[in-house]
Amino acid sequence: MSTLVIVESPTKAKTIRNYLPQGYQVEASMGHIRDLPQSAGDIPASVKGQEWAKIGVNVEADFEPLYIIPQDKKKVVKMLKEALASADELVLATDEDREGESISWHLLQVLKPKVPIKRMVFHEITEEAIQLAIANCRTVDEHVVRAQETRRILDRLVGYTLSPLLWKKIAWGLSAGRVQSVAVRLLVNKEQQRRAFRRGSYWDLKASLSKDQVPFEAKLVSLGGTRIANGGDFDEATGQVIAGREVLLLGEQEALVLQARLQTQPWTVANLEERSSTRKPSAPFTTSTLQQESNRKLRLSARDTMRTAQSLYEQGYITYMRTDSVNLSQQAIAAARECVENMYGASYLSPQPRQYSSKSKGAQEAHEAIRPAGSTFRTPQETGLSGRELKLYELIWKRTVATQMAEARQTHVTIQIQADDAGFRATGKRIDFAGFFRAYVEGSDDPDAAIEDQEVVLPTLRVGDTPNCEALEAIAHETQPPARYTEASLVKTLESEGIGRPSTYASIIGTIIDRGYAQMTNNSLVPTFTAFAVTALLEKHFPELVDPRFTARMEQTLDEISTGEAQWLPYLKKFYSGEQGLDTQVKQQESLIDPTEARTIELEGLEAKIRIGRYGAYIEASNGEEIVKASIPQDLTPADLDPAQVQLLLRQKTEGPDKVGFHPETGEPIYQMIGPYGPYVQLVIKLKKIPNPKWHLCRRE
Repeated sequence: MSTLVIVESPTKAKTIRNYLPQGYQVEASMGHIRDLPQSAGDIPASVKGQEWAKIGVNVEADFEPLYIIPQDKKKVVKMLKEALASADELVLATDEDREGESISWHLLQVLKPKVPIKRMVFHEITEEAIQLAIANCRTVDEHVVRAQETRRILDRLVGYTLSPLLWKKIAWGLSAGRVQSVAVRLLVNKEQQRRAFRRGSYWDLKASLSKDQVPFEAKLVSLGGTRIANGGDFDEATGQVIAGREVLLLGEQEALVLQARLQTQPWTVANLEERSSTRKPSAPFTTSTLQQESNRKLRLSARDTMRTAQSLYEQGYITYMRTDSVNLSQQAIAAARECVENMYGASYLSPQPRQYSSKSKGAQEAHEAIRPAGSTFRTPQETGLSGRELKLYELIWKRTVATQMAEARQTHVTIQIQADDAGFRATGKRIDFAGFFRAYVEGSDDPDAAIEDQEVVLPTLRVGDTPNCEALEAIAHETQPPARYTEASLVKTLESEGIGRPSTYASIIGTIIDRGYAQMTNNSLVPTFTAFAVTALLEKHFPELVDPRFTARMEQTLDEISTGEAQWLPYLKKFYSGEQGLDTQVKQQESLIDPTEARTIELEGLEAKIRIGRYGAYIEASNGEEIVKASIPQDLTPADLDPAQVQLLLRQKTEGPDKVGFHPETGEPIYQMIGPYGPYVQLVIKLKKIPNPKWHLCRRE
């Protein structure tokens, strides 16, 4: 008997072949073998004249999708049909998630097998898992397929209905997306908060003390019984202390006077408090938490993390990497506990096996968390991996093993020290038992170094002791604007708000950057002026589509469709058709949207207008009867554009560049310029035999 097994990728096929007996032929579909048309050239001639064909979904006939086999997949389909012709049985072994279920369904629709069909599912590629899966096959889950198809249709309706509107009103090539546009709005809102932010300044004192030759530091916290203001006491919109806060705000002069007064005062320990605490290890990785921690620790983008994890899974090193579950199988718990005993000793093992439960409402993408594959875990050194794959595997291995380790025990020490009427506080922390810290500390690459860094050693002190003051320093502080989103923090926010699926976050963030809505600067996602314009248009004319709560409710409905609790067709009709549907909204709003207004960005505090042009953002201002336009450098963000920078850009446009010096040998002038990519300098050289001077770029700063 001959059995054809179809998986998605050649790597996965190669690994699975090792675990199946003779008679099994394993081939790869190379992902989806058919999809909605991507361009006008993909639309079949039979429906090319139909208006709905441009979308790829027949909105006039129960939202029937127009599926086509892309040119690059026709060879694959031919190969699969030939393989199926000589097979007695077909096994569909695509991934155990909605996308995988959908791929299996499409294979059935295209191949039309006349032999028995089985759906084989597994969440790791090991011999034991494959043997178990082949013996316990099921059928394709139609509810899951329908939910995935509904999601695909929704995304197509939103993207192909709104994107052309953005092309007409703002700029060609822009795109809107069901989840993408909400994510862009989050970035823009954060940037608006940074723009509205007003810095507050305050001073305090830091004392360098010692007792029995053990140095430690203490910070001023009160004066005359009144708490000293710190960064948390300031209103971000005004830069002033929040009204009603009973705090004392120290300026420079007050801090210096206090510093001088306390220099000769005795320092006395007024109170000492010790508090014990324990810390439990974090849950094993899900798709979302793996992306977050990989970004923080390894500086990998969400896209690179998922590509690397996909490779590790297909080679049989880790379990399936698209999962919302933090559950560990009994096999995995036993393997992790064995690792702990062998590598750290029995004292580091948690007394009881530790299990975790998912908080995510839709935690159903797979049965287990992401962990090393198999019934015994290979250590990172035993895998033979290198580069990114080794680093990511090591991260997963450490996190999984740590789940079965003992809790870390710590003691927090707080010492109140009095100098005249000034109260100072010193804080320390002692690691009494490292526990799981020995394997894994969240946010740190080196557990041993992290333990050392976490410990803050204080001398042995008692109430009434008088430590020596070695130095007393007055320190100025400024409050900081809200931090921009990193990939890690954006993924965390999207998941907590219930927006999209963790398995799609990598592609969403990639699209945002590729489409010019954000740029990556120092690991932060910085929204562009284009992002501001698009978000403003959508907020004004299609507020529901960029409302996180509305998008989260859509996700919930899609989850309900996957379990048969909701019907897909009535939902699509309500969303797209009828008086309140998307199609009607776009037609009504299109005539109300003025392109000049849509391309204009309103930034508080700027008189000049910011507009989106064919080549990017520019400033437009009046200079008498003349209108002056000046390009905005790409690295200048909306939050950082202030009146002084606007004036500089406009002045250089009208008056020419600033002269900053002369060439030391030729005496020719050197000018400072501002271009699309920021400031640079130019040297003017008058070339021989050429009547006019030419500009040459000589150096970029």
